Amino acid sequence: MLQAPQRTGLSGPTLIRLLTRLTDVDVPESRQSLSDHLSQWLGWTDAIALSAALNTSPPVIAPGARTFSSAEERECVRVRTTLADAIASDTAATVAKRLVPGQAPAKKSAAVAEAEADYSNFRQRYLSLQHTMETSVGNLRSRLRGMVAARNGEMTRLAVVDAIMDRALLPKERALLGAIPKLLGGHFDRLRLAEAAALAPADADTPVHADADAESATAATPAPAPAAAPITPGAWLDVFRKDMRSVLLAELDVRLQPVEGLLAALRAS
Repeated sequence: MLQAPQRTGLSGPTLIRLLTRLTDVDVPESRQSLSDHLSQWLGWTDAIALSAALNTSPPVIAPGARTFSSAEERECVRVRTTLADAIASDTAATVAKRLVPGQAPAKKSAAVAEAEADYSNFRQRYLSLQHTMETSVGNLRSRLRGMVAARNGEMTRLAVVDAIMDRALLPKERALLGAIPKLLGGHFDRLRLAEAAALAPADADTPVHADADAESATAATPAPAPAAAPITPGAWLDVFRKDMRSVLLAELDVRLQPVEGLLAALRAS
């Protein structure tokens, strides 16, 4: 079976390690600290807003705020499960060729589907799933932030900081995550070319003569070593679908990190 090239030596989130393994770009691990990166990504207005939120006395919260309960925990699990299921079903069902509006996908052999494979359809599905994740996770984060803000003064400060960071980093997040479909496009092409190269020798190895002398010579020749398992034409497309699904699930984990942080704050309050 075709496999992605193995890359080692990079630590960090699963998404980063996956993309490093699937791409042919050798990017050294950054030596900058998180604070150095943030100083480059935040504008001066964001810095002023953060300074005000951190240095201003927290407000006094009136009693009667809604109590954090297992309902919020279940909602977070529901959102994650719904998005993960959408990723699994969409990547498995994505057809390899863009269809005309109203056209139903026809049943084709793996070889025919491979020959007609067009990455643009996979790219469209990836972008659509990214939009769904951003909307669903953003709404969940806003609801949890509202609950955090209603707990007490210090938690209100945390909610304000989260809102500022969310607004300030969203453009950078969109730009970075928006580059993933292009990286996967290169992986798509490399898998296809690798399978074509692996199948080429098999196509060239065809017998030319089959006379009696050749048969007797063949009979006297020792049996060759067992050949490697044959490659199924079009198998690379299934490999790509699995890799695309893994990247999307890893991206979902990254997008949910702020939600996990707000949940942890609510549990501890």
